[in-house]
Amino acid sequence: MADKIDGVKLALLSNRLEGISRKMGNTLMRTGRSGVLNIARDFSCCILTADDQLAAVAESLPIHVLSGPDMMAATMKEYHPDLKRGDAFLHNSPYHGCSHPADHTILVPVMDDDGIHRYTMAAKAHQADIGNSIPTTYHGTARDVYEEGALIFPAVQVQENYEHNMDIVRMCQMRIRVPDQWWGDYLAMIGAARIGERELLALGREVGWDTLEAFNEQWFDYSEERMVGAIRQLPAGSATRTSTHDAIPGTPEEGIMITSTVTVDPDGGEVTVDLMDNPDAQPCGLNLSEACARTAAMVGVFNSIDHSVPKNAGSFRRIKVLLREDSVCGIPKHPTSCSAATTNIADRVANPTQAAIAEIADGFGLAECGAIIPPAVGVVSGMNEETGRPFVNQVFLGLTGGAGAPEADCWQSICHVGNGGLCYQDSIELDELRQPIFVKTRAFAPDTEGAGQFCGARSAYTEFGPRVGNLEIAYVSDGGINGPKGVRGGLGGSVSGQYKITRNNEHEDLPNCAVVTLVEGELISSQSCGGGGYGVPTQRDPAMVARDVVEEYVSADRARSVYGVVLDGVGNVDASATSKLRAEMNA
Repeated sequence: MADKIDGVKLALLSNRLEGISRKMGNTLMRTGRSGVLNIARDFSCCILTADDQLAAVAESLPIHVLSGPDMMAATMKEYHPDLKRGDAFLHNSPYHGCSHPADHTILVPVMDDDGIHRYTMAAKAHQADIGNSIPTTYHGTARDVYEEGALIFPAVQVQENYEHNMDIVRMCQMRIRVPDQWWGDYLAMIGAARIGERELLALGREVGWDTLEAFNEQWFDYSEERMVGAIRQLPAGSATRTSTHDAIPGTPEEGIMITSTVTVDPDGGEVTVDLMDNPDAQPCGLNLSEACARTAAMVGVFNSIDHSVPKNAGSFRRIKVLLREDSVCGIPKHPTSCSAATTNIADRVANPTQAAIAEIADGFGLAECGAIIPPAVGVVSGMNEETGRPFVNQVFLGLTGGAGAPEADCWQSICHVGNGGLCYQDSIELDELRQPIFVKTRAFAPDTEGAGQFCGARSAYTEFGPRVGNLEIAYVSDGGINGPKGVRGGLGGSVSGQYKITRNNEHEDLPNCAVVTLVEGELISSQSCGGGGYGVPTQRDPAMVARDVVEEYVSADRARSVYGVVLDGVGNVDASATSKLRAEMNA
């Protein structure tokens, strides 16, 4: 074993590994064929040690990588104990560590020149289509995995000696609605993992495998120390918060209420998130995989503390997540459907977790982020009459959802709490080029922010429809009843909503979970959730309120009634009248 690594070299090696992860992600971004990859950037890449610990991750979706890759890598070794250079495995099983079936993941073991397994590369990419029984990768109403319909691959070998197993490829091409698009995305994942393998082999030869093993151990220890330090900035305490997912077919009429109890132990340097007291698994596609249940809780914790703490197996040692089997947010049993595991209920775990920490300690935690998946983030599909070819893709046309923070306004376009702002909003022009759709409107909806000393996001309002022919839009839109909550006196953000605009410009209400067919000339209206506010609105800097009024994000009436800010005829703050009004409102 190599000697102790000094701090400079520790930082350098950490950045070298993160750089490899970035190269993998750059490969996926540049070579992915579907818009969900090369426009929206819904993918993640990471590096695991030979004993399945997360070592490095860069610019990846938190819900994809904090927990799950470790379980997937362990499954690969369990099912394929005789690993060789040139092997690759396809994994998407939510019962064996994957987030949900739409997140196809390529696992590549990195074998040194002596045939010793040193690391595992993971390239995970959300697919535009996976062969579900309906054209969406979020089958919210699927009663079980059989109705869901996707092929499930628990670490199935797809390459040996760098050659594809074409039997597996043909199975996918026969099941998936857009086989050429899937094949391109599959090759992009393979390419990303292989570039990571190549770069890591070069690094091992350069610095020595013993040095890298020593780095792993010492980097994890350092990260654990940083995590302990961050936790010790919090006061001791415990809080319980709930967050309720709106009802859809297959859930109770009152929806699904998720309870998260957070206990902070600064002396022990540990945070515990207890998710044991939650409903059983539901006969629908909202159930969480174990990976998403653990990760969602961890997201809530990491969102609440010093952001510079490294996210790896070392810092994870100080977060204890309590789960039970056969729970809607626990450890699922086959054939429970986990089709929408990365988003809806996962957000209802992360949100009360970070809100509970805000309740325990002022200056920490976050308000609740907005729920998704509204129609403007749905899966669009149909037959393109202009090309005669089918199309399927998830679009990211309009969503916001960011939560107010202790010292700053929200990240408007965070997408949702588990996404962490890593996905991009689509270019309207590129979406209109790639699919036969027409986007009429995309804008912020005024007076929809979660008011607070620091505000949550405004809602995004979008109208779109088919340019020619028919268009199917599949979505599972949460937050129409139970919007995002504020914390420490902050107000909740606006709720979501959707309706159809007919050719006669009539508005027809739509359910919150559906596959809607539009004909040429019709549009769908989509409003995303806002985000919750942090702190009392009357403590907000009046100049910031005046700025929002000038930008037409907030009306002058709302500035007065909610924030206690009085503006003169040209939009400047009337300081005297504002002080008087706020004193009355706070009395």
